[in-house]
Amino acid sequence: MAKSAQKETPLQQQYNQIKQKYPGALLLFRVGDFYETFGEDAIKAAGILGIVLTKRANGSASNQELAGFPHHSLETYLPKLVRAGQRVAICDQLEDPKTTKTIVKRGVTELVTPGVATNDNILQQKRNNYLASIYFEKNSAGVAFLDISTGEFITAQGNLEYVDKLLQSFAPSEVIYPKGKKQDFKDTFGDRFYTFTLDDWPYSGDYAYETLLKHFGVQSLKGFGIERLNLGIVAAGVALHYLNETEHRNLQHISAISRIEEARYLWMDRFSIRNLELIGSHNENAVTLADVLDNTCTPMGARLLRRWIVMPLKELKPIKDRLDVVEHLLTDVDLREEFQQCIRQIGDLERLISKIALQKANPREVCQLRKALIAIESIKKICSDTDNAPLKAIGEQLNPCTTICEKIGLELNSEPPVLVAKGGVMAEGINEELDRLRKIAFGGKGYLLEIQKREAELTGIPSLKVSFNNVFGYYLEVTHAHRDKVPTEWIRKQTLVNAERYITPELKEYEEQILGAEEKIFALETTLYNELLYTLSEYIKPIQLNAQLIARLDVLLNFATVSEKNYYVKPNVNDSRVIDIKGGRHPVIEKNLPPGEAYITNDVFLDSDSQQIIIITGPNMAGKSALLRQTGLIVLMAQMGCFVPAKEASIGLVDKIFTRVGASDNLTSGESTFMVEMNETASILNNISDRSLILLDEIGRGTSTYDGISIAWAIAEYLHSHPSAQAKTLFATHYHELNELSNTFPRIKNYNVTVKEVGQQIIFLRKLVPGGSEHSFGIHVAKLAGMPQKVLARANDILKRLEAERTGGEHIKESMKKVQKQAMQLQMFSIDDPILVKIRDTLNNLDVNTLTPVEAMMKLDEIQRMIKG
Repeated sequence: MAKSAQKETPLQQQYNQIKQKYPGALLLFRVGDFYETFGEDAIKAAGILGIVLTKRANGSASNQELAGFPHHSLETYLPKLVRAGQRVAICDQLEDPKTTKTIVKRGVTELVTPGVATNDNILQQKRNNYLASIYFEKNSAGVAFLDISTGEFITAQGNLEYVDKLLQSFAPSEVIYPKGKKQDFKDTFGDRFYTFTLDDWPYSGDYAYETLLKHFGVQSLKGFGIERLNLGIVAAGVALHYLNETEHRNLQHISAISRIEEARYLWMDRFSIRNLELIGSHNENAVTLADVLDNTCTPMGARLLRRWIVMPLKELKPIKDRLDVVEHLLTDVDLREEFQQCIRQIGDLERLISKIALQKANPREVCQLRKALIAIESIKKICSDTDNAPLKAIGEQLNPCTTICEKIGLELNSEPPVLVAKGGVMAEGINEELDRLRKIAFGGKGYLLEIQKREAELTGIPSLKVSFNNVFGYYLEVTHAHRDKVPTEWIRKQTLVNAERYITPELKEYEEQILGAEEKIFALETTLYNELLYTLSEYIKPIQLNAQLIARLDVLLNFATVSEKNYYVKPNVNDSRVIDIKGGRHPVIEKNLPPGEAYITNDVFLDSDSQQIIIITGPNMAGKSALLRQTGLIVLMAQMGCFVPAKEASIGLVDKIFTRVGASDNLTSGESTFMVEMNETASILNNISDRSLILLDEIGRGTSTYDGISIAWAIAEYLHSHPSAQAKTLFATHYHELNELSNTFPRIKNYNVTVKEVGQQIIFLRKLVPGGSEHSFGIHVAKLAGMPQKVLARANDILKRLEAERTGGEHIKESMKKVQKQAMQLQMFSIDDPILVKIRDTLNNLDVNTLTPVEAMMKLDEIQRMIKG
């Protein structure tokens, strides 16, 4: 072992030492003009990047894999590695090879991971790139979301279901958590995320708390409103620790941390976010609500829109404020266009100011900052001239940062190159030395002509000329005819057939200046540019506030534009418990209809007193699921502050939307469709409130018909008879037997989605009308799907036989009537009846597996005596 170590070259020793510090990362090792990878890293890199994998003999006489690419191609190859799930350590040369006689000093300057990236080619413009940090404690957890590309930093804590919902909403690119919690994480959140585990020590003691205090330069976290979020504080502190571990030091743009105020936002569990296809879908090429609603002018507006979609408000005043601004912008087209023209010039100000903080902004991006600040000045004026209070408030908070805007205009060339190394970045007149060096480097011809003219006049040699060669640099050339006129101080360097060549001390001095000028210009421009970046970083907070305000304005303008384009109306959002939608449409489906086909609108009325639960029957494909989803989306859009796709909509504030729409098998975790369905439904029933909206689609279809009907029936009964929460419910089902419920429960009403039978054909009319449906038309749907004619004919034969065998087709109805009668009897008792409670407790305490027949008889006798009193 020692012998092979001795045979290692100094470069290999250096590589191995650095690689040991970053064992889980793919190391890009800078050697001259290339980034090289070795061994396993080379095999991975070649496979992902499609570059050549070679082998060479290393110092210990064994072959080692090698793959590399030119250093200037880093922007091209780095994103590919990160998107492939690699953690990439970038190891650069920390000194100029010319200045050292030994091996060049190297070190990792950045560790890029999926959740810690600032490269534009890695980031998605319209999505945040969150790093999520989770800390578990029993059945609770703290979670923090940090986007290094925007400086956004938020934290929360709660039960595991709440944290799961937040992970679904924020969709982090990477999740970090303690090594010891691997199984807990997998059991709770599955394997949906890219994860990385950390040692347990950063989670212990006050380390995380002290990390936050040190970063923000404060003595307590009370000012951020997170002082009591103990688990959230640990998660947040570890997120900052992780940034430090990944070689990210300039983090002044992470200037604040806030908590997610659960009470402010409408609750949707992760199933609802997925089922309603708000920002993503499991279906390939599916159009989401975000796709339909996004007509924003800036990437930061698009990111905020996605946040508003998954976190709608549930407080009346801010919702009404948003709707009022949208209405104002919708009616004043000129104002809207003025705003949009200015906002388009701003670009991604949020990520731009973060780059400045990280000292990674290039000269062109700094010029873009100036353009953005000029546009903000115009927007501030437009806001101040309007009579809309929320718009005025935005204008009052905007800060055009005039001083810094003028400084950029003064010090930077108006159209600089992307790289400082290209030169011509800083403007003329801001530094005397820079101007002098530029004159020498780029005004050389004029200076040489001056020397030539002056010396020709002094010596009387009219044919004198100044030239340059690589042997002895700049020289004066004199023909033999004028050789006698050459001054004695000139030094002869070369004799030609027709002329002599001389050098002078002045030319030699100029030569040294001109040859060193470009290098000095680069060094000086780099220094001046870095000083400008440092000055700009003092304006991070006001510019971040500008970015937030512009993003907000952008989303409101977007709502106005989309509402005009798609014929949306202003909803009446109020404090009642009534949802009354007239002529409602599904915002996504209506945009994807075939040309010329009109969307069939539908009315939905739900309240807590007369029509709390609507049972919707009708054949598959008739549009039951679409109706459920469109109701949820209309409520959600209204509480986001957007106009809605309807002729008229009155929305009583909803605090929770629950959906159980469509199958969502989790077979990889060993759970059947039915088990998943029951888990999701149980979650709904255990969390409902009086202002909840519940959308249930085909509950119980994952089991046998009788089981399914029984479960669906019991759920509907439970929702109707709940003592404190008359949750408004749309219940789509193919179990027509559930129509019997309306005879017993006054707030349950039957509706069906109509179809028209023309001979053996059916036409889907997609219209919701009162009354139940008697048929499912399953065989007709199979025909539409292209099922072979032979199979369809056989299915019809079997259906006729089954219908004939049923005792007058009434046996299920009779069973249901018995169940109904039993439900009526149960309703005669109060839910809180102490006798019923006692009976329930007695039954719950029975162990059926150990009960003998005699003991069972005695227990029944005891219960009977309880009832008789």
